[in-house]
Amino acid sequence: MIKYIVIFFTIISLFAGKVAAFEQPQGPVTIGPSGNPIPRFVALSAKKAYLRTGPGRQYPVDWVYNRQGLPFEIIDEHGPWRKVRDHEGIEGWMLVSLLYGNRTAMVIGKQQKLYDDNTSNSPVVIIADAGVIGTLLTCDAAWCRLYIDGTKGWIERKHLWGVYTGEVVE
Repeated sequence: MIKYIVIFFTIISLFAGKVAAFEQPQGPVTIGPSGNPIPRFVALSAKKAYLRTGPGRQYPVDWVYNRQGLPFEIIDEHGPWRKVRDHEGIEGWMLVSLLYGNRTAMVIGKQQKLYDDNTSNSPVVIIADAGVIGTLLTCDAAWCRLYIDGTKGWIERKHLWGVYTGEVVE
């Protein structure tokens, strides 16, 4: 019975346009060795960071990131190393010292409007191109408030990467 209820709500969510595989945890939330939940979102604290194929400096560098504030999803932990996933689904290992817990989110898809309030009937305060990163201030059921270049505005969460579907951020 529970299986059918889950399938029913999954289908309803798909029709509502609120499910995107990259926005939802890929499995159950657990507590990692650090005492923090896995998965979870963090941001890149360094101006330059190496993504490695394994949890150690002996592993080759797979990618180099040069974008401070870029959101990552932590999906595993091993000592001082965190297995992360970026907005394109690329996975690898980074030192925890390159990441911080302040939340950011990236505008995805296409150019999006951010509003003065959490409704599309309120005035537009900023228009952000895809790829713009803002500091995540708060999220309710369907909307998130970002801080971008000195401006605070509301955007529907479906246009963001860096926050889970249904996640409340206070």
